[in-house]
Amino acid sequence: MGFAPLTPVLLGLLLLQGVPRPLRGDPVFIPSFIRMSSPVVSASLVGGTEDVTVSLVPLQPEDGVLPVPTCGMPTDDTGAWNLTVTPGVDVWDVMVGLKSPPWCSPNETDSSSGAPCIVQTLLVSASNQSSCLAHLLIQVEMYANSSLAPSASENATVIPNQVYQPLGHCPCNLTAGACDVRCCCDQECSPELRQLFHGSCIPGVFGGDVSPPFDQLCASGTTRQVPDWFPFLCVQSSLANSPFLGHFYHGATSPRHNPALDVYLPPDPRDFSDFGYKQGDPVMTVEKTYFTVPQVSLAGQCLQNAPVAFLQNFDIKCTTNLEGYQERNGVAHSKIKNSAMAGTVTPSVTYEETTDLDKFITSTGALLSPALAPRSVNVEEHYVFRWNNNTISEVNVRILRAEISAHQTGIMTQRFTVKFLSHNSGDEKETSGNPGYQLGKPVRALNINEMNNVTTLHLWQSAGRGLCTSAALRPILFGENAVSGCLLEVGMKENCSQLRENVIERLESLIQATHVAMRGNSNYQELSDGWLEIIRIDAPDALADQSGNADGRCLDLPARLDVRILFSDAGVVEGLAQPQILGVETRFSTVSWQYQCGLPCEDKADLLPIGAAVRFIKIPAQLPRPRTRFQINFTEYDCNRNDVCWPQLLYPLTQYYQGEPYSQRLAKGLLLLSFLTLALSLSSPWTRVCRAWLSQTSPY
Repeated sequence: MGFAPLTPVLLGLLLLQGVPRPLRGDPVFIPSFIRMSSPVVSASLVGGTEDVTVSLVPLQPEDGVLPVPTCGMPTDDTGAWNLTVTPGVDVWDVMVGLKSPPWCSPNETDSSSGAPCIVQTLLVSASNQSSCLAHLLIQVEMYANSSLAPSASENATVIPNQVYQPLGHCPCNLTAGACDVRCCCDQECSPELRQLFHGSCIPGVFGGDVSPPFDQLCASGTTRQVPDWFPFLCVQSSLANSPFLGHFYHGATSPRHNPALDVYLPPDPRDFSDFGYKQGDPVMTVEKTYFTVPQVSLAGQCLQNAPVAFLQNFDIKCTTNLEGYQERNGVAHSKIKNSAMAGTVTPSVTYEETTDLDKFITSTGALLSPALAPRSVNVEEHYVFRWNNNTISEVNVRILRAEISAHQTGIMTQRFTVKFLSHNSGDEKETSGNPGYQLGKPVRALNINEMNNVTTLHLWQSAGRGLCTSAALRPILFGENAVSGCLLEVGMKENCSQLRENVIERLESLIQATHVAMRGNSNYQELSDGWLEIIRIDAPDALADQSGNADGRCLDLPARLDVRILFSDAGVVEGLAQPQILGVETRFSTVSWQYQCGLPCEDKADLLPIGAAVRFIKIPAQLPRPRTRFQINFTEYDCNRNDVCWPQLLYPLTQYYQGEPYSQRLAKGLLLLSFLTLALSLSSPWTRVCRAWLSQTSPY
């Protein structure tokens, strides 16, 4: 015996409504449909119950459609069901229950099979003579382990104290004695039924899954990245507690080691690459791990397993002690997910050898010799990622290796670079914006006097003792003011003219360009595509008597180079301002230098500090509003020169107030003015004037 499908049941109900609809006050069953899973159910008959007869008829669906019942005198053919009607005032209580236990008992059938014991359809009708007034449809679905006791126990249900015991270990178990679909923790579900929805269980705490730690738990800070304020606002509690179930009991506080400079990487990385990379997302490998390249943390430490972020370039150097140096695993050969479904990218790796160890290794121990077995170390690793929309299309890796002695000691400096290029950009220089410059991107420069004319503007990046001979170069970044310098070794008998030329040569080596790009995407091949010539102001000429250095003094040495870059906002693209460079000027500043020596003036090298500074000056895109003749002649009313500003007495109604639209300000001002006028009209002087005027005009 099967269920009547929902659509045929509705069709049967429509057939039952063939008679005219009941008028206001006719009886109605509340509810009109009941799904019965217990031995007894009840409903209410509300409305006009005078001369109304209630009958019960078991229905047998034919071809999925319920037959049209005949309303009349009650019949005795009610099967195994009892109908009890308790009359009341405009409300009758109707109860339907079993006459005897179910046809199958828990001993006669296997309760684990999940098959129902009774499946039947009952129809309760309210009629007046042969006219049907209301119907109650009952769908019976009973199982062998259903309770047979029609009355509840007199003992009160004891709810355990949630302070000591967890309340609701399976929150999705809503139906007693039956299996709830998608509730995998429901013990009443047979293994066969649970297998049907095993992959679609209700997730989270409401499905009974409390194994993932919640965000407020202090212990969760050891499994994933947490904000900086987390150690101060977390809860110390066991995993048996859950805030979703309404209890945190016996909480305790304990000191927790949380050094501010610790850099944490979660052991179980979260993969967001299946639906496309976003800027800043970690690049994932096929093994569900981060693609890592050594990077420098904010504390200056070199992290060996730092993940590479999508569309974020970097160029860093790490120093490593050769005694504890260990070769990294073959990360460069790991297959990378390109963010498409099951799409992978295999890096193309090329190796190069170098013999210039002085640039990378500061040796303090044994050198390379034929007697010792050499070992190879990576001194430079360069990664180039090609990207298209939110996918990675190609990865090229160039590794520079060097052979050292197996027992060599010292400090090795390694360089790691990561660069993201568009898939159709080719090998040309990367842009610094489109079209305006982006903050932090290199200023694009061009040298038309050289064959390889692509260049950039530089500053010094001192290292070691800070000498100019060992200082490295770094590009000038748009929008970032910076000052750099180095120390130049000068002897006591140094020729001032020669020293002057040496200083100028070192300073001009920072700006080896003739033009700069106005925009971040100016074409290097077309000089007319927004390229500005650099304005160079030569160093002042030296005095005629400065050829020698008899007393160790040199006057007017050009020891400082000032670079001023003028820029402004040229427009807006998608709500973002597009800055462009309007001009670049280089200028020298002079100093007088004196050789410093102690009591015994020995001929040792002294240090001359030279420096370079870059400053970005923003020019307003619109000229300031010219001053009026009144502002020029009457300076006492100028708000910028005086403490009292009379023109802004009614500040909300002036053009300087931008907090609200002018129409709203005007409406509120007029409303306030009307209130002031009404207050003045009702004040004491005006009332006396009105009374006097009325007394004079009155004839009596």
